[in-house]
Amino acid sequence: MDKRRLAPIRLDSYQPLREVVCETLRDAVRRGVLQPGERLMEIQLAEELGVSRTPVREAIRKLEMEGYVIMMPRRGTYVADLSIRDVNEVFEIRTSLESLASGLAAERITEDELEKLQRLLVEIGAHIKNGDMESIVRTDTEFHDLLYQASRNKRLVGIISNLREQLTRFRTTSMSYPGRLKATLEEHRNIVEAIAQGDEKAARKAAEHHMEKSEQTLLASMKGKEHEDKE
Repeated sequence: MDKRRLAPIRLDSYQPLREVVCETLRDAVRRGVLQPGERLMEIQLAEELGVSRTPVREAIRKLEMEGYVIMMPRRGTYVADLSIRDVNEVFEIRTSLESLASGLAAERITEDELEKLQRLLVEIGAHIKNGDMESIVRTDTEFHDLLYQASRNKRLVGIISNLREQLTRFRTTSMSYPGRLKATLEEHRNIVEAIAQGDEKAARKAAEHHMEKSEQTLLASMKGKEHEDKE
């Protein structure tokens, strides 16, 4: 790992230091600053971030639970490199859970939540027109968070959020795939329309379709990147 790729952490945050360190390292993995397969050295990370080794160690343990890093006995800690099989496994689980969450939302969502979901669709559409990828990703995350909240099942929300985190680093690449943004918006609309009608079966089906298309696009973008890397 090149020296000084990570900026020192500002110590004026209201969050616990371990959380700030975790967010910083997670973001570095998502942005490719810390590359898949790269070994993470606690001492070096602590020096770059300007903190002690303890919050770094705690952050790495959390990132392992989220699937961002792999800790190998007697070999060290490495940035996880997700395989196509890993993606398939995550989507197998996530598709079922997203379907469940959408079905429950159709039965339990409040008027205020439904109105906000519809408003977020408009915002995503505007960001797509402006080509603002950062805002698209942020608003899309807010959309799904609200959808999960509407399921009224905290355990379900926690499990889905963890699974989503494992694929977050590929999100921008996947959404940048030709035609994916407009298709995603339409898939979101179908989910919201089914929820608005209180149609649990239609909501589940729409969510399953959305996840299937998301997986197909992600795998296509991963394969495309592998081809570029070989050339």
